[in-house]
Amino acid sequence: MERSEALRLAEQVAAGTLAPDELVRRLQTSAVSDLGYARVDTDRGMRTGASEVVYGEGKTPEQIAGILGAMCEAGQERVLITRLDPEKAEAVRALLPAERAAAFDVRPSARLGILGGMKPEDGAGTILVACAGTSDLPVAEEAALTAEFLGNRVELLYDVGVAGIHRLLSQVDAVSRARVVIAVAGMEGALASVVAGLASCPVIAVPTSVGYGASFGGVTALLAMLNSCASGVSVVNIDNGFGAAFQASLINHLS
Repeated sequence: MERSEALRLAEQVAAGTLAPDELVRRLQTSAVSDLGYARVDTDRGMRTGASEVVYGEGKTPEQIAGILGAMCEAGQERVLITRLDPEKAEAVRALLPAERAAAFDVRPSARLGILGGMKPEDGAGTILVACAGTSDLPVAEEAALTAEFLGNRVELLYDVGVAGIHRLLSQVDAVSRARVVIAVAGMEGALASVVAGLASCPVIAVPTSVGYGASFGGVTALLAMLNSCASGVSVVNIDNGFGAAFQASLINHLS
């Protein structure tokens, strides 16, 4: 549904010719751009407050460029593409019209592409991303940049894992100021429990696939975080910095 159509329906409600319940029903019925290989949800931003995000892994550059075009034509001002490697990103850029290509920003370390720039900050507070080790940085940066894209003030703490816990304890003030903390850790995943013991806000734990054999590609950290003895910890999937940031942004935008 285009914005003009939504406005027309809202005017009908104001005039008393359309019931409010009918307006809600129509807005919840998504408009879709059918590209054959993808059905783009062009109403998601109006319906949920956050527009559709493109998952880049497994898609060809042509498919990504086509989806971006459909989103832009439907009025979406900003688009986030996750799991986008640098080589594919440059192939996508080459397929975009010149104006869009100029507005296409690639963040290789986080494997993100951003079309149209960041949303202005409108969250209630700060989202703190605490990264256990340097090897966890790609996931932490995906979380930090996604949260920034969604309109949040973000602070990123590097290398504050429990192997040198004094590094985290020296940042207690930053933890106490945060409205949400995202704790990113591989190995045994202990960082989330320690942070939750210091923070008065929700903690979203992100297990990473970093670690030796018995870490099982992040499963050990995932199970440790799920079994955290600290209160207020929720857990997303392995390496899912995007999912953690999206949840943190929802919390940070609550009234």
